[in-house]
Amino acid sequence: MPNYLNLFLTFARIGAFTFGGGYAMLPILQREVVDKNSWCTEDELTDMYAIGQCTPGVIAVNVATYIGNKCRGPLGAVCSTLGVITPSVCIIIVIAALLSNFAEYAAVQHAFSGIRIVVCALVTKTIWTMVRKNVRDAATAVFFLLSFCSVALLGISPVAAVLVCGLAGALLRGGKTEGGK
Repeated sequence: MPNYLNLFLTFARIGAFTFGGGYAMLPILQREVVDKNSWCTEDELTDMYAIGQCTPGVIAVNVATYIGNKCRGPLGAVCSTLGVITPSVCIIIVIAALLSNFAEYAAVQHAFSGIRIVVCALVTKTIWTMVRKNVRDAATAVFFLLSFCSVALLGISPVAAVLVCGLAGALLRGGKTEGGK
């Protein structure tokens, strides 16, 4: 298990290099939390993301708090949360202090247009990885397609989609685990 400083520094690194919001953070979290440090499994991380999406607040903060709490309890949650928000807070303070019209600079606009493309690629890769891992049979394919169409095309709340699919999954699976038991 990580110590408090390790939690803070890991999430500070994640917070410093994540552009584009919580979904863009998933590949970095996967590498740091699952692959590199083994603080949780890929399935646990996916579940934490679903919970982070459904709870109020920023997904990055919610997931960092959840992982920190899982690893080291309430103080671990505080360390992870402070870690993930510290880089953004520091950057915003510097920008606000030094540049009143930061976003109006052409170089900044061009940089962000490039960053947005990379974020799209990261989010697409993350979605593809999650679909391959979680759409395992006809029932999960139907859940995926219905929830995607509901959220993306019909504008249904993602929270509603998560709750409906969670309830439907529990009812249809009848309490059975992945192995059918």
